[in-house]
Amino acid sequence: MRIVREASQASGESSAVAIGVFDGLHLGHQKVLERLTRLASRHRVRSTVVTFDPHPATILAPERAPLQIATIAQRLEGLQRLGIEQVRILDFDEQLARESAASFVERVLVAELKVRHIVVGEDFHFGHNREGDVEFLAREGARRGFDVQPAPIFGDAHRWSSTSVRQFLQASDLERATQTLGRPFTLRATVVHGDARGRELGYPTANLKVQSRQILPGLGIYAGAVRTKDAKWWPGAVSVGTRPQFYDDGSVLVEVHIPGFAGDLYDQEIDLAFLQHLRGELVFAGVTELVAQIERDVEQSAAIFENFTPERYVLIR
Repeated sequence: MRIVREASQASGESSAVAIGVFDGLHLGHQKVLERLTRLASRHRVRSTVVTFDPHPATILAPERAPLQIATIAQRLEGLQRLGIEQVRILDFDEQLARESAASFVERVLVAELKVRHIVVGEDFHFGHNREGDVEFLAREGARRGFDVQPAPIFGDAHRWSSTSVRQFLQASDLERATQTLGRPFTLRATVVHGDARGRELGYPTANLKVQSRQILPGLGIYAGAVRTKDAKWWPGAVSVGTRPQFYDDGSVLVEVHIPGFAGDLYDQEIDLAFLQHLRGELVFAGVTELVAQIERDVEQSAAIFENFTPERYVLIR
């Protein structure tokens, strides 16, 4: 897959284009991209995604900017697995925020990408003050020689959206988050040194350094699956919380105990798939009760992991 960060890097071939942030690459996004790849194949043009980094809201309305579901690296990996041939990453800054929809069409879609077909969600907007929409693109296409195909982004029960995924995660509703994403929510983060509290209890944990704009599930204990750098998946008992049993300074920590793993993960990036919410955070009468509950959590997590089949999920390696 060709990754284009400068106009000069584009392939120069005619293209079919989808435009959006595509945070999380949920089922609605996948429907759009499935239509894009079919269209590109039929017309023998290059399937191309135009996306933005950072999220436009961080510039347009930073106080309301959403937390990210996936890193840009995860998005690119997912797009490649979905068969996209070229991705144009636009640095979203003040200048791009002020660009008119007409200028964007001319500069990026026509001049850079030689667009012949566009696929977007039915509610797509772009350009300064969101002045561009599907109807605007259709009018521009009639003048400039490309067609526009809106794609539905609704599931059987609710609208597929990144916003709904964030809401489900924050409510610890992994079932609906998974249904909307088409796979378990997967956090990518680096393992760092902690205070060794888990090791003292007999259950050492990998402590994760999470990016400041990263969405997390609600506080609690989860069954998870951990992918290490050798691409092997392991069961994981995950805590997202403030550790009220010992101290609570308000900071949220993510740590995972990996049964059976004995290697060194420090400074390594891992993927952590959240499979099932087990329980909320609790304060126990003493350490003995806490350790007994951890043992139950680990056993339950391992049992849930037995039904985890990463090959079922196209966007998980």
